Amino acid sequence: MKTVAGIAQQTCELPFTPPLDWPRLIRFLQGRATAGVEHASVEDGYWRNLLWQGLPGQFQVTPLDHRRLLLRAYGPAAAHLGDWLPQAAALFDLHADPAPINAHLGQDPWLGPLTRLAPGLRVAGAWSAFELVVRAIVGQQVSVKAATTLMGRLVERAGGEMPALANPALRAVCPEPAALAGANLERIGMPGRRVQALQGLAAQAALGVLPLERGAAPLPVQRAALLALPGIGPWTVEYVAMRAWGDADAWPGTDLVLLQQIQRQHPELLKPAQWRARSEAWRPWRAYAALHLWNAVADAAGGARGG
Repeated sequence: MKTVAGIAQQTCELPFTPPLDWPRLIRFLQGRATAGVEHASVEDGYWRNLLWQGLPGQFQVTPLDHRRLLLRAYGPAAAHLGDWLPQAAALFDLHADPAPINAHLGQDPWLGPLTRLAPGLRVAGAWSAFELVVRAIVGQQVSVKAATTLMGRLVERAGGEMPALANPALRAVCPEPAALAGANLERIGMPGRRVQALQGLAAQAALGVLPLERGAAPLPVQRAALLALPGIGPWTVEYVAMRAWGDADAWPGTDLVLLQQIQRQHPELLKPAQWRARSEAWRPWRAYAALHLWNAVADAAGGARGG
């Protein structure tokens, strides 16, 4: 590890199986980046603040070549990079092998052209399942942009402060469960019942009784535990499964954008059971099918809509 301008720094290469569609992956993360905590752009890559065992840190990920990304870690937490590296790498779905995914989805007359257009599409992960569940609750029945704004407000109310590191524009971390559970969230812009669901989740997470993080329990146990919480529905559970738990077959089938896409493509399918049956052909890669459908909308809109 070296020191640059008084800031500890360490680098690490992140290998992957090509292709990896970096611009579309960054676009997805950019549209959902929490102000003050993370930043994403094709020019700058992905930046994020973190606290590791109480130590502040920051990292940046950029492409190195067609088979590797480069992670630069900064601050005191950089000394523990090996411990939190898997958590950072999970943001980019680097374990995926596009070949079998594309081979399977490419047989579908609808998804085939989408996979050929974006063969390196990845399911963007999450730094932590707790943070993603918070994001999912905040994002219920609102746009991606509105959810991102609300996440910024939560950081202002309950997040932690960070020292200036390599990217001084990022000076905060997302709220810890206990801080969020006890925060004053009046007039934050969410319905009261959603605030109650959010703080109820945070209180349970603070007690350590929820198997939220990846690998904490078998997926059926994690799904059941999350679904049992007030204010948590199937969409939230599946969204968390696909992004935080790495379930390649997760299917947020009640997502409005996905439903609109299916109904537009298949107007003859009139009932929810028929819509679900249509997704069966995409197993065991339904999470990637969802990303392709969201991506098609984002491509058409020139933005980050969907998911």
